[in-house]
Amino acid sequence: MLYPLPVVMVSCKRKDERPNIITVAWAGTICTNPAMLSISVKPERYSYDIIKESGEFVVNLVTKDMAYETDFCGVKSGKDIDKFKELGLKEAESKIVKVPGIDKSPVNIECKVVEVKELGSHSMFIAKVVSVNVNEALIDETGRFNLNQADLLTYSHGEYYSLGKKVGTFGYSVKRKKNKKRR
Repeated sequence: MLYPLPVVMVSCKRKDERPNIITVAWAGTICTNPAMLSISVKPERYSYDIIKESGEFVVNLVTKDMAYETDFCGVKSGKDIDKFKELGLKEAESKIVKVPGIDKSPVNIECKVVEVKELGSHSMFIAKVVSVNVNEALIDETGRFNLNQADLLTYSHGEYYSLGKKVGTFGYSVKRKKNKKRR
């Protein structure tokens, strides 16, 4: 019941095979230093064995404009179709892993699996982040990364939502206001 969740498209690839994409809503940051994340995948999913065998994957953040592709990759199996080709998606070359990212994604996070925890219905792939590729359109003239302008997608109880209006910034509840006393 920890909703909403980020929804991401995870690309994966076996050597000498075409790449595949799986949609994952159970993904998250698990460590800052070293940078690590996790994704949870059911063992019966086509991508499960690909990720387990290759030890690599790319987490592709998704935007509101990618909602159709995100849903499609979550309900269609790569066993039956080439999702990149079917959806007209272009592969983005990765810097370190042998798995392509998705060119349309604002951020591609290249990962190497360090551990697989078999939990029950899902297995958690714990991975080290080895490279992050960012769409240059999200970098302003000062070099600041503006991810919140990407209109990222979230998932909640079977429905997709774009992120809403900003309501605060980290630490705003304790910052001292000019000419005002703390409560």
